[in-house]
Amino acid sequence: MNIREIAEKDNLPVEKLIRTCLKEFGADKPGTAWSDPDLGRFHSLYQKPGSRYWVVEQEGEIIAGCGIGPVPGHPDVCELQKMYAAKETRGTGIADDLLQTALSFASQHYSRCYLETLSNMAAANRFYLKKGFQRMDKPLSQTEHYACDVWYIKDL
Repeated sequence: MNIREIAEKDNLPVEKLIRTCLKEFGADKPGTAWSDPDLGRFHSLYQKPGSRYWVVEQEGEIIAGCGIGPVPGHPDVCELQKMYAAKETRGTGIADDLLQTALSFASQHYSRCYLETLSNMAAANRFYLKKGFQRMDKPLSQTEHYACDVWYIKDL
């Protein structure tokens, strides 16, 4: 298993991984990452200051990924973005390692980390709470992910 920053060659495999996960949870609809116009161009998107996207590669296959990006209007807050793992890799510790990598980077640029998710992603919700994220009553700001119904924040 190898965690590394996204390369241009990873754009399509990451998009496929995310779309597969979204279908699994019935989130293949507008208002989720499903309709994100940047889904297939993460390499260029995450080259901006304060932004990074990492993938987990195993035997040449992308099995997980997540990113850190700014939250418009909140210069001290980043967002944990597009954290997904292939079904067969969940519960193996990969998400722990990936989150640690992302939060380590985030702590160098921001004081808090925000995320949006769906309530039916029960294991993910438990994971975020276990990792010290605090549930919020409403989103930090309006985003294109209006179908998300659970929001978290964590001090870094």
